[in-house]
Amino acid sequence: MSRSTWHYRGNPRSRVTAPIPQKERAYPSRIDQADREHIAELITTGWVEGVSVDHVFADAWDAGVMLGSRRSWWRIAADIEDQTIRPVAPTRRGSTRPPREAPVLEATGPGQVWSWDITDLRSPWRGVAFKAYSIIDIYSRKLVGYRVEDREVDDLAVEMFREAIAREGQPDVVHADSGPAMRSTVLKDYLGELKVTQTHNRPRVSNDNPFSESEFRTMKYRPNYPGTFTDLEQARAFMAWYVPWYNAEHKHSGIALFSPDEVHDGTWRQAWARREQTQQAYYRQHPERFRRPPTTPLPASIVGINLPKDKTELASERLQSA
Repeated sequence: MSRSTWHYRGNPRSRVTAPIPQKERAYPSRIDQADREHIAELITTGWVEGVSVDHVFADAWDAGVMLGSRRSWWRIAADIEDQTIRPVAPTRRGSTRPPREAPVLEATGPGQVWSWDITDLRSPWRGVAFKAYSIIDIYSRKLVGYRVEDREVDDLAVEMFREAIAREGQPDVVHADSGPAMRSTVLKDYLGELKVTQTHNRPRVSNDNPFSESEFRTMKYRPNYPGTFTDLEQARAFMAWYVPWYNAEHKHSGIALFSPDEVHDGTWRQAWARREQTQQAYYRQHPERFRRPPTTPLPASIVGINLPKDKTELASERLQSA
């Protein structure tokens, strides 16, 4: 064991009745709240005038004002709630079109928000790839619909949604990126008739559709992923195996290592009770291995895309362990 562990085994620290989280501790090097507010005010004023954080920082420095490092100014700028006044550099095309608003989606249970996308399943031939369509419930991470075809076709996407809705029920929102199939008129008309809201990611923004992208990464980084598929039937056979495995057996890190099926149907609660019983028994057997009593993580109560900071912190509370 390390020297520090050896020392504290013989000289244990005294218990703190009301511990303060590290991010809230008043370290001497930490910028106090008054200076943070002053920096934020200077940055906001600079944004209104159309100048960058670096520009405001340099002006303050030239005026003999030093409230924090340049990097600290950028961190404070990122925490400013109202980012709409931040100057936006023009694109190369000189477009005057206002930037598309970030999609903000929130799910507090399964069946509320679906995300869908299409990924390539490579073949041995250059320029040839099979298309794996998939729909994921962002709350439970369950794949509620999928299909594999040799091309992207709007009508096939509509057929996939029709089958998924008949089997799983109708969601409130369907989210996707801005690909041609995702923004097709056929799909828009079908979901519009059902009063299902459609949202899309912003151009050149990689994290507006994180749940579908994460699922594709899970699929393609599996040890048994073939890498290439010689024909459409082989690709369909793989997906016919993968989707049931992913839903029923995959221990998903984003939902506290439960399977999507368990979170979707609520049976995770029974599994959580067993985990809690096992962990507490282990703690009673070896309390010296813990700095404080352990807690068993729960799936987040709120899941979403581009949620405000306060909602993100609330969602993470149930995932925090000792």
